[in-house]
Amino acid sequence: MKKPRLTIRGRLTLVYGGLFLLAGILLLAVTYVLVSHELPKAGVMVNSSRTGTPGLAEGAPPGQGSVAGPNAQDVEYARQLVSTARSSALHALLTQSAIALGIVAALAAVLGWLLAGRVLQPLQRVTETARRIADAPDADRGLHERIALQGPRDEVTELADTFDLMLARLDGSFDSQRRFIANASHELRTPLTLNRTLIEVALEPPTVSPELHQLGTTLLAVNARHSRLIDGLLLLARSEREVVERSYVDLADVVEHVLATLPPAPVAIYAEAKEAPTTGDPVLLERLVQNLVENGVRHNTGSDTDGDGWVRVGTATRLDGTVLLEVANTGPVIAPYDVPALFEPFRRLGADRIASPGAGLGLSIVRAVCAAHHGTVYAVPRESGGLVVTVTLPAAQT
Repeated sequence: MKKPRLTIRGRLTLVYGGLFLLAGILLLAVTYVLVSHELPKAGVMVNSSRTGTPGLAEGAPPGQGSVAGPNAQDVEYARQLVSTARSSALHALLTQSAIALGIVAALAAVLGWLLAGRVLQPLQRVTETARRIADAPDADRGLHERIALQGPRDEVTELADTFDLMLARLDGSFDSQRRFIANASHELRTPLTLNRTLIEVALEPPTVSPELHQLGTTLLAVNARHSRLIDGLLLLARSEREVVERSYVDLADVVEHVLATLPPAPVAIYAEAKEAPTTGDPVLLERLVQNLVENGVRHNTGSDTDGDGWVRVGTATRLDGTVLLEVANTGPVIAPYDVPALFEPFRRLGADRIASPGAGLGLSIVRAVCAAHHGTVYAVPRESGGLVVTVTLPAAQT
């Protein structure tokens, strides 16, 4: 647990108040020393009385002194009188000055707090602008906002101008990325579609030799792989942005739809789809479920103890206001330290990097879709092989 720390405004107030209090204490000490030197001391008064200065014993009690000169009792009384008066004056000086210093120090702390707030007001403006951009539903489209801080050229103004320059460059970068995605969606798909059409036309005549037919089939498979790769990249770029327009989606319905449209799989697929309502983009959520199920089927080697591979899909609603999607499958044994790498783009385990027909983007897209819907995803390897992938999303408000 982190210890609470004072804000910059609080620290500046302590600095202002502390410096003022220290200066007041030093001033009080200097004043005390100067006044104590100026006040008469008892020894000086006694020495003056012994020189025969008249009138020193006039304040003595009756019967304890004469006009001719002070005796020993008069001198001692004068010494005590001067010492008491001097001590009372210095004590009054310290007491009254300390009270005045405390009052003025409290006022100085209040003024320091107000002054620190005034000085830090431009920084608060920078913070508020950054918070508005960060909390925006679609933050990459709110980068056009600027601080435009007016004032003298100082460190705070330079910070605000630097922040505006950073926002301008980020805004331009995101605009370029959006234009690239829009253009790539068309420019990359068109030649692949043309190549697929040409290959299919070349393979139509019945007189095609077996070698040419095998070559065409291989080229079609490569073309399909490239198409899946491009679609995965474009979907990954889209899913990394926060979902603004949300619709009611029941993950149980999504699971049933995905399993109904899934081609026959070489392993058994079991579903336990309970009601799990959430909100989001239906297309992205469907792709999330589809990627997890296809990933479980593709990497399933039937290494479980019963000798048969399987994939289990389940959905549920939790009491903490979230919905759960869990996909478990048999497969090769995976080390726990290899699991985080599976969610990185183009990362596969072992020989799967070459042999797998996928593009290596399935779990990356799952993680991006979860982040766009304010959800989480994590995977745990099974002891007998395979993974258990758990997705948690906010439940729909009823």
